[in-house]
Amino acid sequence: MCNYTVFLVRDGDEQRIMETVDRIEPEGDGLVLTDIFGEQTSVQAHIHALELMDNKIYLKEGARP
Repeated sequence: MCNYTVFLVRDGDEQRIMETVDRIEPEGDGLVLTDIFGEQTSVQAHIHALELMDNKIYLKEGARP
C-alpha cells in the first residue's frame, strides 16, 4: 500500500500538513486530502510537485496559475 506525506509550500518554506494520505480530490478552488483512517483536510492549494519515490506530495497555496 502506498501512502504519502503532504507538504504545503509557502514563501519557500515547507510545512507538513498531513501524513498517510491515500486520496486527493479537487473541491472548488482547493483539494480534499484523505488519509488511510478516513480523516479529511481541506486546503486552498494546488499540486506543485510529486516525489513518488520518496512518497511526498507538495502543494502550493492558492488557485492553480
